Amino acid sequence: MSQIQPGQRAPDFELPDQNGAPVRLSQFRAQSPVVLFFYPKDDTTGCTIEACTFRDEMPRFDSLAAKVIGVSSDSSESHSRFAAKHGLPYTLLSDNGGKVKKMFGVKNTFAFIPGRVTFVIDRDGIVRHVFSSQTQFQKHIEEALRALTQA
Repeated sequence: MSQIQPGQRAPDFELPDQNGAPVRLSQFRAQSPVVLFFYPKDDTTGCTIEACTFRDEMPRFDSLAAKVIGVSSDSSESHSRFAAKHGLPYTLLSDNGGKVKKMFGVKNTFAFIPGRVTFVIDRDGIVRHVFSSQTQFQKHIEEALRALTQA
């Protein structure tokens, strides 16, 4: 499947969060824009930089009424430890098996490293911005904030 592009409807899904509770993307429709970021693995260098930069910029996301959600194939238990260790104030979802990653068309890098892609989704469920970079960890946050302020 090709990657979801701006202007397309974001596919709905349900995944468990870091506490094991089910979260549906559609539960945020009409309430807030969503910044959905796919990342490779909890507690690795680049992912920790990205996650902590989202954490540090949460006041800006909050001021824009945006919900930040991280997704990786790690377990809910791994997400819980990662969130606690780094004080992450947002939702982390466990995409065991990569079903949602595939729905969004997030591809692996070098065939084995899970992709790092951020989608900004508006209140109507339409993708408004996509940023993909395996190595520009902090730019994911900059791009999401820019897209939200231009909406």
